[in-house]
Amino acid sequence: MGTDQSITQGESMAARKFCRVLDPSDRAGEILFGLIMVLTFTLSLGATTMGRVDVLAVLLGALGCNLAWGIIDAVMYLMGVRAEHGLAASTVRAIRAADTPAAARAMIAEHLPSAILPALTQTDLERIRLHLGTLPLESLMPRIGRDDYHAAIGVFLLVFLSLVPVVIPFLFFADVALALRISNAIAVGLLFLTGFTFGRHVGRPWQVGFSMVAVGIALVAVAMALGG
Repeated sequence: MGTDQSITQGESMAARKFCRVLDPSDRAGEILFGLIMVLTFTLSLGATTMGRVDVLAVLLGALGCNLAWGIIDAVMYLMGVRAEHGLAASTVRAIRAADTPAAARAMIAEHLPSAILPALTQTDLERIRLHLGTLPLESLMPRIGRDDYHAAIGVFLLVFLSLVPVVIPFLFFADVALALRISNAIAVGLLFLTGFTFGRHVGRPWQVGFSMVAVGIALVAVAMALGG
């Protein structure tokens, strides 16, 4: 009993950690991207009458495409994280090298969110300046941490695994037209669910859910029109 509880708690902690390293907008964006990629393949089946072998070839193409873009997106995520860390480190070094404490406080104020700045006094800004001055130099080196790698893995999985529910109908139904209709219904449902889940964080989940469907369909149409 204790072991089962430990496993459950461990899985819960892992899920919470994944949610921390990828915020709701990141998760929604990656799922949307993955669905768009696979839909450009599956919808191409509706334009012609294809045999079973051809369908499998297209599905293998979708698998390879989402696999490749999942890897690319994960690598780009890590590159973006490193760039952000580098910019943050440069900002801290510039603040520490400011000619006067007043100049350093002004630089700090420039980099704070506008919604937070009015709540801070000069004393608060000075406390931040003093704290930045005590940071060890090695902590200012831009490096990719464990959470960043976890997030990159999450990016890859969201892009790659989003194709699985969409292609499953083609594996179980010999009728391509029927499989395509079921696949499209699943894709629309996933788009709505993704938007609805994101909307629960930002407000108006139903509106965001339907908006995600509209945006996803529009982007797929653009991709197919441009030969994607």
